[in-house]
Amino acid sequence: MSDKNSPNTSNPDSSNSAKPWAGRFTEPTDAFVEAFTASVAFDQRLYRQDIQGSIAHAQMLAHVGVLTDSECQQIVDGLKAIEADITAGNFSWSVTLEDVHMNIESALTSKIGEVGKKLHTGRSRNDQVATDVRLYLREEIDTISAELTRLLNGMLDKAEAEADTIMPGFTHLQIAQPVTFGHHVLAWAEMFVRDAERLQDCRKRVNVMPLGAAALAGTTYPVDRNFTAEKLGFDKPAANSLDAVSDRDFVIEFISCASIMMMHMSRIAEELVLWSSSLVNFIELSDSFCTGSSIMPQKKNPDVPELVRGKTGRIYGHLMNMLTLMKSQPLAYNKDNQEDKEPLFDTIDNLKGSLKIYADMLPHINVNKQAMYDAASKGFSTATDLADYLVRNGVPFRDAHEVVGKAVRSGVEQGKDLSELNLAELQSFSDAIKDDVFDVLTVEGSVAARDHLGGTAPKQVKLAVKALRKKLA
Repeated sequence: MSDKNSPNTSNPDSSNSAKPWAGRFTEPTDAFVEAFTASVAFDQRLYRQDIQGSIAHAQMLAHVGVLTDSECQQIVDGLKAIEADITAGNFSWSVTLEDVHMNIESALTSKIGEVGKKLHTGRSRNDQVATDVRLYLREEIDTISAELTRLLNGMLDKAEAEADTIMPGFTHLQIAQPVTFGHHVLAWAEMFVRDAERLQDCRKRVNVMPLGAAALAGTTYPVDRNFTAEKLGFDKPAANSLDAVSDRDFVIEFISCASIMMMHMSRIAEELVLWSSSLVNFIELSDSFCTGSSIMPQKKNPDVPELVRGKTGRIYGHLMNMLTLMKSQPLAYNKDNQEDKEPLFDTIDNLKGSLKIYADMLPHINVNKQAMYDAASKGFSTATDLADYLVRNGVPFRDAHEVVGKAVRSGVEQGKDLSELNLAELQSFSDAIKDDVFDVLTVEGSVAARDHLGGTAPKQVKLAVKALRKKLA
């Protein structure tokens, strides 16, 4: 007589019967464990890439003779029909089937019968998911790169339009020297040019195919990994099966690139928030990108740049998440890696959203040219120009620096800018000062004098815009 409390050893429980790995098990998966370990709630967004990879895999199996042409065509047709169902919203995702891969494979078998069970020959979910994520990320990098280019083009238009607009340049948030707003916008653009280059470099390491590595050691079937890689548009197959299934460096690298890009947007946000305040009043953001206060009717809050600034910390968190996720994993694949997708997906979503809103917002910034000019005319912003003038007239730079420092101190005591001191006052500090000194003490003269590659002179701003447009073309 059998013990009524002993497990049923003849057949797996019905809750496991749909699982392709059920043969080993005699007890059902705990309901909470099933929900806790399932990833289908978030990895279903990989369905197109999963089907794309499965089609290429089936075609490769037919190419090497593991599948007949007829079996391959049935699988391909079935997968395309499933993709159409999912896209149309006519597909039921099951937590019992754990993930996107098993949901699609189960649907395929239901649709075309026993032939569907042959699709998984020579592969594992380990190399399958790694391939799906790479395909997905490659596509998203291309989308992000296009949005980045749109942002850059908008910046170049703004820089060209404001090539002659004088504003103060800052160090330590103190007025330092006059620059043009166009020059400042080009500084933003340079940040994003580096981001674009980093992203394309990252894409090279994303575009390596894990498929064919199977669970960790490769497969005994005569797979042609170069054939599959070509079908899927990968540059090459991964060289080592252990590394192929366990590597998530490409995710870390992408989130690192995203973190740097968000940091750049956050720096810009800081300036936009400061400049749009009534105390500074350099710019006004379009109403479309601001909100009001529920209690103070006069308020126009720069919520968009503030929120981008806030989201930057969120992306940094995802980078630390991924580094921590990988730091103690032995080779090869571990279930820990299921946790790579949500930080990656959230990074992509927020990075794309932030880029889009910046690309939409920045061209519509209204510049208060007079406020910028007035600010640039204060704070002794042409002090360095006076020092340079003295050097050109034979005064050693360190002596010139001291002379100008004394002139500035006198201006502070009198409440006058350097350009407001008369010639006699200026000459009292150095007999090298002549009546042409006022040519260099104007903000216009200061800006125009920096007429060299990378300088703030309007002519150089326009040349830089032209060069960047050529680079982006």
